[in-house]
Amino acid sequence: MTTKQIVFTKCNTAELIEQELPSMTPHSVLVQTAVSTLSAGTERANIMGDPNVNPGAGPGVSFPRSAGYSSAGVVIAVGDAVESVQVGDRVVVFWGKHRERNLVEEKNVVKIEDGGISYASAAMSFIATFPMAAIRKTHLEMGESALVMGLGILGMLAVKLLRLAGAVPIVAVDPNPRRRAMALQNGADYALDPYEEGFAERVKEITKGGAKVAIEVTGVGIAFNQALDCMAKFGRIALLGCTRSSDFTVDYYRKIHAPGITVIGAHTNARPKNESHSGWFTHTDDIRAVLRLCAGQRLDLENIIEETHAPEACGRVYERLIYEKDFPVAVQFDWRKKYEN
Repeated sequence: MTTKQIVFTKCNTAELIEQELPSMTPHSVLVQTAVSTLSAGTERANIMGDPNVNPGAGPGVSFPRSAGYSSAGVVIAVGDAVESVQVGDRVVVFWGKHRERNLVEEKNVVKIEDGGISYASAAMSFIATFPMAAIRKTHLEMGESALVMGLGILGMLAVKLLRLAGAVPIVAVDPNPRRRAMALQNGADYALDPYEEGFAERVKEITKGGAKVAIEVTGVGIAFNQALDCMAKFGRIALLGCTRSSDFTVDYYRKIHAPGITVIGAHTNARPKNESHSGWFTHTDDIRAVLRLCAGQRLDLENIIEETHAPEACGRVYERLIYEKDFPVAVQFDWRKKYEN
């Protein structure tokens, strides 16, 4: 069986091509994709050939590459051993691809129990678990101040989730004024430009001495240093952004050791595989939590989706991702949508 798939065929080039799917196994689930969500930071690094996208994968950069790990659709076939879903079920697929059909293991699908949840929201749910896990790991307490460095898709979702978790005030940080305005609409109490003079002092003024919790999403060394300058004593910083360059320095004694700052690695794979516990949830349990919040109308994932495209437009979309400074916060591919030039 073949399927259409978005593939990075060479550096800085995305194409929609036909790919062969592997054979079904007893634990396989075949899903007809409705919507998949673009993860800008990861996919930009992939298409540009960043050698540090997959730590431990070995030296060198090779193409073709593929991406797209958060999608939703309907089950069209299951293996004999599959128990949690059946044909016709609407599901979230995590660690799939930007494909018309995704063939994954049963452990990589989560049934969408509430019929009112749209495919657009469901396709955002896995990405939403990334900042959710980071916030869990900080053990945020209600009423604590929070700082979000970087307002791409993960940072914007972090603002929403911090609001739900009871953080106050929430300070959202990004040099892009449009994104700062969006953060204020999505739950931030303040939105600051990190390049403004006196930035750290302003954060400490707002938070009455410094942020108790910070979610660092930029993956840029200077932003981590700036976040450290904004922290309260005994503050906790979750490194959600993938800082792929080691070409920066930190004054560990003055910025981490002396004030007792806790720095937390918050890569989404740094979580238990089977059993959730306080601060540490599995992918599946976090996806279910996101879906419950959406079903209860406490979390709106659709209002940060700025563009939706047919998969055939992928070449133009990824060209913009590479070169456009103000790329949209959240972009999706609708695999049911007809292509329009």
